[in-house]
Amino acid sequence: MIWDVDVRKHFENSKRSFKLDVRFRSNARRLVLFGPSGAGKSQTLKIIAGLSAPDYGHVRLEGLALFDHLARIDMRPQQRALAYVFQDYALFPHLTVLQNIAFALHPGLMNPRRNVRHDSVTRWLETFHLEPVAHQYPEQLSGGQHQRAALARAVVAEPRALLLDEPFAALDRALRAHLRQELVELQSQLNIPLILITHDQEDVDCFADAVIHIQDGRTIEETVDHDALAP
Repeated sequence: MIWDVDVRKHFENSKRSFKLDVRFRSNARRLVLFGPSGAGKSQTLKIIAGLSAPDYGHVRLEGLALFDHLARIDMRPQQRALAYVFQDYALFPHLTVLQNIAFALHPGLMNPRRNVRHDSVTRWLETFHLEPVAHQYPEQLSGGQHQRAALARAVVAEPRALLLDEPFAALDRALRAHLRQELVELQSQLNIPLILITHDQEDVDCFADAVIHIQDGRTIEETVDHDALAP
């Protein structure tokens, strides 16, 4: 089983009380968490990534326990080796594209040098056609270049899985269609599991081997594309 997630968490602040109770098991290599804004999709993804700890439950990836409340397992995000791409891409504004990508391979707290050289960084600069902007800063990039740089930074360290939080939401319609196809090709090339969260049906139609529907903090339905899962 690729994905085995069963988590519960209670969020509360002065404005809102929200209970997350999400459970799914899936062998889909491209899994989409689908539902309206505020349904709990991003919180679920952060729990899988280790950026938020649930109150109870477990998270397993291909049999490896990333979190297990009963067994007292809670891997740090770095130990989980999952690539997380935020909705706003979260590139470091003071680093060039090259440095942003190299950051994932750079131990410690020191930033990579501006002229850093690494075969993997060069490979992904070429793959995403980012060589012309390698020494530019995020504020100088187009929307598509932002996304490509964020994806390159995510995959350069060869993660166990790729987690994407509404990666096309900030892009115009034509660019979304183009980059969706690029991402499908990338995932096929890497052959690693992917979870994408969205409230856009076009994302579902393009990516999903299976869809987990989330509403009001709960999984309400799972839809599987049997043709996509067939050998």
